[in-house]
Amino acid sequence: MNVRYGILCVTGSHTHQEGYATAFAADKRCRLIALTDEAKVDRRRRDLNERLARRLNIPYIPDLDKALGNKNVNVVCSCAPPERRGRIAVRCAQARKHLYLDKSLVPQLREADDLVAAVQKGRVKSHMFSFISQPWAREAKRLLEAKRLGTLLAIHADTFFSKGRNGTAKLGTRRREEFPPQRHQLIEAKREMDNCGVYPITLIRWLTGRRWRTVYCVTGNYFFQEHQKHNVEDFGIIMATMDDGLSVTIGSGRYGWTSHPAGGTNRVVLVGSAQTLVIDANRPRLEVYTDETPWTPPNTHKEDPMGFWQSTMQEVHLRRKPTWSIFGGAAQTDAAYFLDRLDANRDSEINVAEAALSTEVLVAAYRSASRREVVTLPLAR
Repeated sequence: MNVRYGILCVTGSHTHQEGYATAFAADKRCRLIALTDEAKVDRRRRDLNERLARRLNIPYIPDLDKALGNKNVNVVCSCAPPERRGRIAVRCAQARKHLYLDKSLVPQLREADDLVAAVQKGRVKSHMFSFISQPWAREAKRLLEAKRLGTLLAIHADTFFSKGRNGTAKLGTRRREEFPPQRHQLIEAKREMDNCGVYPITLIRWLTGRRWRTVYCVTGNYFFQEHQKHNVEDFGIIMATMDDGLSVTIGSGRYGWTSHPAGGTNRVVLVGSAQTLVIDANRPRLEVYTDETPWTPPNTHKEDPMGFWQSTMQEVHLRRKPTWSIFGGAAQTDAAYFLDRLDANRDSEINVAEAALSTEVLVAAYRSASRREVVTLPLAR
């Protein structure tokens, strides 16, 4: 046995913990110690926590502070909902546990600043889930560093998830964005500019090393009645500049099961003075067309109509889309990436301080969308 890291999981089923905990459990460097949460969660959340703990065959400790007192815990993997995410992560940093955090980091600037300070004071390593460990993202980084493009002039990035039954939104009314956003993650819907947009925002900062300076954002409701019902967007566009004037555009959101042959659009376009390159997560691929029964969306799960979670999609027997077969180098899990950094006693490239910069961009984006004006960064504290 070569176990070096004891992993404490925060929150259970119907969160990304379903995938994160599985990734840690599959790594021989790790042992899952327990699953926990704050002491005063509601009955539904406690039931979901206990459900995942049983599936993982680990104890459920219904008191975060007690769980953090376990000396065998080295890393906390937290998938707390956005409104509780900041205070839980701060508490874990104060307990001197390394942090593996769900995206996006936190919804408010004050929470981001508090978390950065707590991590620095606790002298712990930290990481927010991102795309940077994926082969296509690493290839984009390599091409930029090789100077093949000449002078980088502009970047466009798309991240769209293909899940949920689209075509149910009522069109014709322009969305009125609220600021600050009050709800980010509900049973039926998420704020997709936050949920999906965090990926390209983080990716572009990682690729260029440049800071964001201006942000203009538009959010909309084009696909899902669930998002309209809860007044959260399913689509967003960002037009921005970086600190040296680099132009950036981002399209992000969710557009339905039948809108894409695979899991969704995920690509970055690098525009240079010498050439333009498109790096696509769905390339290279083999496209297969046969006389087999066409793919159809799964039945709607009453607790997860958008298809957010692995467990609920297993219950409705979601089939893999067969048309696109993606091939290429095997992707390292994001969890393995963080463990590699811990092994090397190095912080993540997307540590809490870096992730906090994405929080600032997202806050600026929602402010821009609500006021319909350009917002300049850094934001006032």
